[in-house]
Amino acid sequence: MQPLIWESRPDGLRAPALVCAFTGWNDAGDAASAALRFFGASLGATRFAQIDPEEFFDFQATRPRVEMVDGETREIQWPSVEIYEARIPRAPRDLVLLSGPEPSFRWRTFTRLIVDLAEALGTQMVVSLGALLADVPHSRPVGITGLSSDPTLIEGHELAPTTYEGPTGIVGILQAACSDAGIPSASLWASVPHYVAAAPNPKAALALVRKLESLVGVSVDAEELEVASADYERQVSLAVQSDPDVQAFVERLERTAAEEEEETDPTELPSGDVIAREFQRFLRQRGPEGPDIAGGR
Repeated sequence: MQPLIWESRPDGLRAPALVCAFTGWNDAGDAASAALRFFGASLGATRFAQIDPEEFFDFQATRPRVEMVDGETREIQWPSVEIYEARIPRAPRDLVLLSGPEPSFRWRTFTRLIVDLAEALGTQMVVSLGALLADVPHSRPVGITGLSSDPTLIEGHELAPTTYEGPTGIVGILQAACSDAGIPSASLWASVPHYVAAAPNPKAALALVRKLESLVGVSVDAEELEVASADYERQVSLAVQSDPDVQAFVERLERTAAEEEEETDPTELPSGDVIAREFQRFLRQRGPEGPDIAGGR
């Protein structure tokens, strides 16, 4: 059986961008996977294909689940990578969304499969989302770093370039595979406070959503994620205040972050005109009665 299982063929996609996120090593605080799920849900994305897990996953590390169906039948749910389409008539492009666990085996074969999919769909760019643990305070704006095979993709998007060297995950391998294939690609990474690594981080997910909106030219209503982000920051602040040692550590991180912000060139910040254009684009895409998108499934 072929590893890519088509359920339907998404014909007529307009200048599509392929956006990918994987759970696991690349997904601190579940931020990247949560950002992609939120984007898909907001746009009414529908699944059209999936990648069979047999060749790519260690089922002792990423175990299948047993679930009850109709309260009577037990059904095996295998880990899989799912692929969705989101059509947004008022936006300049449509999206293809790919999400699932980071594979255990055959990364070169796996990324070649994704590259082949991108080429078959006429994808104009591939964007991968990731999140990493860092010495950053939860109370400051989330830092987003960017890496791109095409510098013009991240110019004007207020992205700090990454200088990371070391072990990489499937996101890094996919970035290299797209570059080798000549497909414009970018990778967005959110910094997640390491002292709350175990908790889902909607604040980092929101930062990825906002940066992804800017990069692909597609806007979503993120009010729900904004509320979750504010609740997260409030709850973490309360927890930090209950431990003097942790509070002192976080205050040191905040001072360091403040010093770095003071050194930032004000001309690098987005202008009022840029902010206004982004807001107008969002209103156009929503239309008079909300988003005009294909129904979800």
